[in-house]
Amino acid sequence: MDQYNHSSLAEFVFLGFASVGYVRGWLFVLLLLAYLFTICGNMLIFSVIRLDAALHTPMYHFVSVLSFLELWYTATTIPKMLSNILSEKKTISFAGCLLQIYFFHSLGASECYLLTAMAYDRYLAICRPLHYPIIMTTTLCAKMAAACWTCGFLCPISEVILASQLPFCAYNEIQHIFCDFPPLLSLACKDTSANILVDFAINAFIILITFLFIMISYARIIGAVLKIKTASGRKKAFSTCASHLAVVLVFFGSIIFMYVRLKKSYSLTLDRTLAIVYSILTPMVNPIIYSLRNKELIKAIKRTIFQKGDKASLAHL
Repeated sequence: MDQYNHSSLAEFVFLGFASVGYVRGWLFVLLLLAYLFTICGNMLIFSVIRLDAALHTPMYHFVSVLSFLELWYTATTIPKMLSNILSEKKTISFAGCLLQIYFFHSLGASECYLLTAMAYDRYLAICRPLHYPIIMTTTLCAKMAAACWTCGFLCPISEVILASQLPFCAYNEIQHIFCDFPPLLSLACKDTSANILVDFAINAFIILITFLFIMISYARIIGAVLKIKTASGRKKAFSTCASHLAVVLVFFGSIIFMYVRLKKSYSLTLDRTLAIVYSILTPMVNPIIYSLRNKELIKAIKRTIFQKGDKASLAHL
């Protein structure tokens, strides 16, 4: 067994960007712009919600937590991707690979729980409006957000421990754009059926249960909205949920196909495409979805910008 000890395998090599060739520069610029947009967009939403007292409501509290989470979620993978695009030596240490997997899955699980909490918030607001202010207090919001983070960071521990104990042979090329369980398990020198089964059980529980809860919440929300007699009332009620539902469909649609399966991989192209969707595109479009479809948030952004502009003008006088 010593000949397969993972300690002899000091690092892994990423092959996800190995064949980009002459488009390397363009790919780097596009990914960098996407990352900067993600950071600026989510930072703007987080800051505006925290600074504007009119947005200190449960719904916007969860939106600000989601924006804050997306900043860390993208930081676990995209900076390393940018480095790998430019570098000839696209490597990562064994410990670094496991850490990247742990934080990526922890933050991903936290997002699943957070999106579920946001669905519950919308369910209470629309289906039980009279009880909503009593139930969804500031204290409960804080406790729910803390629970989402705590549960998320506990979920992948067993998977990472099992992966850390696998023996790896001389082949160390990861066929992916960042470290993840499926490509890592494919490099092991022993049967990984137990690891795959554990991964499937944990991922299925986290992803499918939270997604099912969200869908049940929206089924009840739609039922309540359809009972509203006026078209304007129905539109106003559902407009508060449209942004969240769009984020849910994009995020869960990609991770279900990626992680709720008993196979290591369907195809390299599919895996990389899905990885781009849930690790890059979803965090990038979240600020767009929440700002473009939310007049109240747009007004708050304008108020914040103009107030800062007025303060700056007064400071020069």
